[in-house]
Amino acid sequence: MKKLNFPVYSFRFKNSENKVAIFDEIRKKFILLTPEEWVRQHTVQFLLQDKKFPKSYINVEKLIKINNLSKRYDVVVFQPNGEIFLLIECKAPEVPISQNTFDQIARYNLVLKAKYLMVTNGLNHYFCQMDFENEKYIFLNELPAHE
Repeated sequence: MKKLNFPVYSFRFKNSENKVAIFDEIRKKFILLTPEEWVRQHTVQFLLQDKKFPKSYINVEKLIKINNLSKRYDVVVFQPNGEIFLLIECKAPEVPISQNTFDQIARYNLVLKAKYLMVTNGLNHYFCQMDFENEKYIFLNELPAHE
């Protein structure tokens, strides 16, 4: 897999039927290793190791309903009160981050109401803080760490 713009983390892998799987600490199972999953697993380790979020606050790949359509978010980080602190959209490294990516995460956030957003393709990371009052997001240089 491609080297990403994250610190080096250690992962568990397994091979079955000529396919490689990576262990997801949050879902507690092996997941087929795709370029997007590679980015998602690095993002989870970034949250755990660098930003010090407890594992129990992180949720990966869950279904949500948006305008009666079933969608799946990549990663969310909850606050102790159950509100969503952070919503993350992961793309494969070869997928450029575009306005469409921000539109997608903004649509998800209409339902989820996260305080912060992160968009990453593993090479470029964008962090935003929501300004719900003025219906916009403010770009940040980095994501706040767990308090």
